[in-house]
Amino acid sequence: MSRFTYAPPQEALSILHHDAELLLVDKPAGLLSVPGKGAHLADCLLGRVQAVFAAALLVHRLDMDTSGTIVFAMNAPAQRHLGLQFERRHVEKTYVAEVFGDMADESGTIDLPLCVDWPNRPLQKVCAETGKAALTRWQVIGRGNGRTRIRLFPRTGRSHQLRVHMQAIGHPILGDRFYADADALAASDRLMLHSECLTIHHPTGGARVRFCSPCPF
Repeated sequence: MSRFTYAPPQEALSILHHDAELLLVDKPAGLLSVPGKGAHLADCLLGRVQAVFAAALLVHRLDMDTSGTIVFAMNAPAQRHLGLQFERRHVEKTYVAEVFGDMADESGTIDLPLCVDWPNRPLQKVCAETGKAALTRWQVIGRGNGRTRIRLFPRTGRSHQLRVHMQAIGHPILGDRFYADADALAASDRLMLHSECLTIHHPTGGARVRFCSPCPF
């Protein structure tokens, strides 16, 4: 990995939806979801959201390099409701990615357990002995120029799951500074991974609702 300097984008907050219970935001790539260790990593999506919506509470995170749809709760009961949905895998998540190479099949499922790569934290790795179950379904939506455009449907929510799973089957996500080799890394100046849609039960009434943000690549 090359030496990293945190230089988050300074674009205005992009609100997808706001009501008494929920706040959906389109996170830009390059911005931390929560503050890191040290003053130089203080700027983050949570801080920017709370500067506008003081009551907003964290529910989940996206990797710094990933863009797209993320949900915040607007009160503690909504936070608990949403947290249980993530914990019980009642949230449907859809991502768009561009990966290196031409994938042989049109769709598939990756079932590979993951754990922390302790000597190389925060990296994760596939480990049959100590890894936690991780399941990702994928579907091709485009091909060309030595890359494949896919939708990813993670069933579990392990750290770096999509990035490690795609690397493990020989198709790393373009621009992935953690897991891509030289050619796949050089193919994009950002991680080509976007959280396209979240489908959840609304904390008030339980109706199934879907929120999406347009893919920027």
